[in-house]
Amino acid sequence: MSAAARPPHTLSVAPMMDWTDRHCRVFHRTLTRRTLLYTEMVTTGAILHGDRERHLGYSPAEHPLALQLGGSDPAALAECARMAQDWGYAEVNLNCGCPSDRVQNGSFGACLMGTPDVVARAVDAMRGATTLPVTVKHRIGIDDLDSYEHLTAFVRTVAAAGCETFIVHARKAWLSGLSPKENREIPPLRYEVVRQLKVDFPHLTIVLNGGVLSLDAAQEALAWADGVMIGRAAYQEPYLLAEADGRIFGEQTQPVTRREAIEAYLPYVDAQLAAGQPLNRMMKHTLGLFAGQPGARHWKRTLSEQGHKPGAGLPVVREALAGVPDSVLDARPAVGERQTA
Repeated sequence: MSAAARPPHTLSVAPMMDWTDRHCRVFHRTLTRRTLLYTEMVTTGAILHGDRERHLGYSPAEHPLALQLGGSDPAALAECARMAQDWGYAEVNLNCGCPSDRVQNGSFGACLMGTPDVVARAVDAMRGATTLPVTVKHRIGIDDLDSYEHLTAFVRTVAAAGCETFIVHARKAWLSGLSPKENREIPPLRYEVVRQLKVDFPHLTIVLNGGVLSLDAAQEALAWADGVMIGRAAYQEPYLLAEADGRIFGEQTQPVTRREAIEAYLPYVDAQLAAGQPLNRMMKHTLGLFAGQPGARHWKRTLSEQGHKPGAGLPVVREALAGVPDSVLDARPAVGERQTA
């Protein structure tokens, strides 16, 4: 398959609670057109009984966009999958990887890896309610259920229900004893387990997640994986996404500059300000845009100290930009330039 023909799963940005909200996704879209974006995890209860515009609404600029659901009840998940199609999402993803106490108390997230039959019934119900792809994001194991045999049994059971795409966080999760943050860092990464999954299930789409910090690392993984999902690195150093369309998807386009990305984002910011949103809610997602560059400290300090004040608007952004050298604002990565993690 040529790079230009690669599907959206080839590179994606992970769903991250409190991070990948609709403002973040609009900003990421100024950097990359092709990378698949995900919502934060949204529970079925929030959608069925809460403010649907708040939980499902998004800007058309965010496409391609997938909705990640948290839940375990097949009927509720099916109804939410039907809504996802009605709202124009490109995919529905079931969270089987989050280890927080909140999701455990609701009997979903990573604890679902202990009940593959429940996941299979959920996938079957969701597929019956929508023509959208239904995918699953999961860990390589939980607690003492961390053998390769258990992992393959989980994948085989869920695949039999019609799931064709598995996004695999290459760490196990401890459901007790570790916080969600510790579960992202302490259990060792085991890429070899995910790689073996692809060998054993060649007909499935296997996407690697966990610890991928650069496009170089993503390209290395794509030698054997069908896709790579980048998490915190894409949020904390978002400019790495500027090269994704060219380097990963093979498009003949030059990366945007950091100035161009911000200028493209500002009309959205201005519209959100007019709708009553505070400036810092949109601009917090841009704080890492200049990571490691001259002017980064001024950019972050100005937005952090002034962005939350009543009436803060685009002049604050202009002030923050003024402290970044033009050489940084207008620089473009050289074609084929390698990144450092």
